[in-house]
Amino acid sequence: MTVSDNIHRPLGAPRTYPEPKAALTLIKPITWFPPMWAYFCGTISSGGSVAENWALVVLGVLLAGPIVCGMSQAANDWCDRHVDAINEPNRPIPSGRIPGRWGLWIALAMSALSLMVGALLGPWGFGATVVGVLAAWAYSAEPVRMKRSGWWGPGLVGLSYETLPWFTGAAILSAGAPRFEIVLVALLYGIGAHGIMTLNDFKALEGDRQTGVRSLPVTLGPEKAAKLACVIMLVPQAIVLMALASWDRPAHAAILLVLGLGQIWAMSVLLKDPKAKAPWYNGTGVLMYIIGMMVSAFALRGLEVLP
Repeated sequence: MTVSDNIHRPLGAPRTYPEPKAALTLIKPITWFPPMWAYFCGTISSGGSVAENWALVVLGVLLAGPIVCGMSQAANDWCDRHVDAINEPNRPIPSGRIPGRWGLWIALAMSALSLMVGALLGPWGFGATVVGVLAAWAYSAEPVRMKRSGWWGPGLVGLSYETLPWFTGAAILSAGAPRFEIVLVALLYGIGAHGIMTLNDFKALEGDRQTGVRSLPVTLGPEKAAKLACVIMLVPQAIVLMALASWDRPAHAAILLVLGLGQIWAMSVLLKDPKAKAPWYNGTGVLMYIIGMMVSAFALRGLEVLP
């Protein structure tokens, strides 16, 4: 075992195989929800029958969450093992609960599994899976490692977590390219998620600073980064609201307005102490954000193609 394999040796004899609980921790189930939710939003927005195509819906949700997102988390933890040794030394890899190169092997095996499952969803599903796998490795791995940038990294994650699964769910149930309106709304919510990802960077502020990751909280400071994140979250939602109103969906637009006002209130709390309140905002403002996604999905359902 080398220093590059595990940052800290565990007390006593080193492990040979991963601890099962640590392997589950590695793929971070708590992170699976956003892409699963976005995929389901896509299926709803397509106008197709979710009940009649339940197998495609369930398989796509599992692919988006536990498989592809889980793989991305394993890849990120392997590539971030030196950062985690500073921020979270009890994480599975630096703590030695996942020894040697098992973290890398798990990420590679799940990448292969992702592609195999994606192939079961037809050309649209497989193509989206290829994009998702490549994006996961581009985010974390050298020499690309887009997470070093506070602009490109969160942007890539937002598009991968929200836009890509939404587009995929709509394409699979439509058996073809989604309508322009669906693509636009999916893209806007993916852009807005850049702000959510920036708030997530607050928890790794010290480790990012020491290891050269130029997240927005590092380069701009917590206060300015939080303000920018709020703007990035709100502007795309405002565009979605105006689009729905122009597409004769006033009730749905009104709900988005109420949710947006709720987020502005939550942001006023966040900005008083961004570093401390970022986790709180994830349970309040972000919740309203994702509710708005589903409201928009139902607004798009059955919407006639614009001339």
